[in-house]
Amino acid sequence: MFSLFGVPVDAAYHLVAGFTGILTPVLGGLAAVAAIVAVTMAVRTILMPLSFRALRGQAVQARLAPQLLALRQRYAKQPERLQREMSALYKREGTSMFAGFTPFLLQWPFLSVMYLLFRSPQVAGRPNTLLTRDLFGVPLGTHWLSGAGPLGVHGAVFAGLLVLLAGLCWLSTRLARLMSVPPAVPAAGPKAAAGPKAAAVTPAGTPTAAATGALVKVLSYLTVVIAAFAPLAAGIYLLTSMGWSLAERRFFLRRQRAVE
Repeated sequence: MFSLFGVPVDAAYHLVAGFTGILTPVLGGLAAVAAIVAVTMAVRTILMPLSFRALRGQAVQARLAPQLLALRQRYAKQPERLQREMSALYKREGTSMFAGFTPFLLQWPFLSVMYLLFRSPQVAGRPNTLLTRDLFGVPLGTHWLSGAGPLGVHGAVFAGLLVLLAGLCWLSTRLARLMSVPPAVPAAGPKAAAGPKAAAVTPAGTPTAAATGALVKVLSYLTVVIAAFAPLAAGIYLLTSMGWSLAERRFFLRRQRAVE
């Protein structure tokens, strides 16, 4: 994978290293950390159109969830008819079942380049000097269980990082749940008022919604596990990137509620 991203990782290295050199006279030892945060935020700013497109796709999926569930119930024994009806619904709404996923997938190469840069001891055959910098005396190239181990300043810095990441993960899952599960909507159709089938159709009850919610939760906390075994520089990048994602989701949700 690294050979695939070799050239962009090298370019990103020169960008961050150059920015670190500019900030060093002002921030001293914190220049590299500030450069990691600033460049990560710059990349996420460039990718914002894709992020908001993905969030809009997720919002549409949540809005259509009651209708999709009704179609699944109605055509449960007619898979071909079900596929046609779902395709027609997506077409009428001007979207697709991949609208909330594809834009995130398109961001993956850019985010992978940044992560590889901050976890690679060498870039283009040369030492990654960014990892020789430090945060409060802890080198950016060290791991949580390496060096001085989990005790002392080394352990405190990593503990703070992991706690902050876990907090962002918790907030992220809450926001994702708010965005993907709108209020229950009564089932459509003349049979909706008859018998036990008159119960409200809740998007959270669909297999897709349940699976998506579980996947989001697992993947969110997986970031903490990755940071625990990655260099400190990569952990700082993950913290910054996740914080940015959370801010994007919060902004999108507030704007969506204002429109409604």
